[in-house]
Amino acid sequence: MTRWTGLLTVLALGAACTDTKPPERVARAQVKRTGPATMEVVPSAGQLPYCMLFTMSEKGVIRQLTLTRENRSIRCDANRPVANTSFRVPVQEGKVRLYVFFSDDRVPAGSVAQQLYDLRDRERVTAMDLRLPGRVFVETLEFVPEAGEPEQTGGVVGAGGVVTSHGGAGDADAGSSMLSLQPAAE
Repeated sequence: MTRWTGLLTVLALGAACTDTKPPERVARAQVKRTGPATMEVVPSAGQLPYCMLFTMSEKGVIRQLTLTRENRSIRCDANRPVANTSFRVPVQEGKVRLYVFFSDDRVPAGSVAQQLYDLRDRERVTAMDLRLPGRVFVETLEFVPEAGEPEQTGGVVGAGGVVTSHGGAGDADAGSSMLSLQPAAE
């Protein structure tokens, strides 16, 4: 009888240990190239309602792409570009890691920027690495800017976009502002 019990136990364990793969990880957001050095970030369906975007370049420059007057995360709708805009990445900074923070509440961006700066030497940053309230998910993506677009540096950002040297407003960066953090020279 013990032999049969042992045999049935082995068969039951063998049946329970089938060769099933875990479900494939679905990306929370995707990067869509809109030009050689511009991109849109499009959240997937089923994500938390608020998000904020940061890039970290190979040279160590951290940029906050979703800078608002309140400096908090913004509403991000599924299958629509974040902030309904495209973002320009400076070619001279090389490949960037793009951090998309999804949250269930509007999170203050200043503390996230400081924590990203503190964690800049890490290969990977997760929501567990950050001290943030509520539910937060992090999606890390990459983007490599390519030469081919005229650089717009040193512009003044106004209500109508970047004010050019001749006083007009450029429409390429309308609706987007950036905050840049650079490592101190040692």
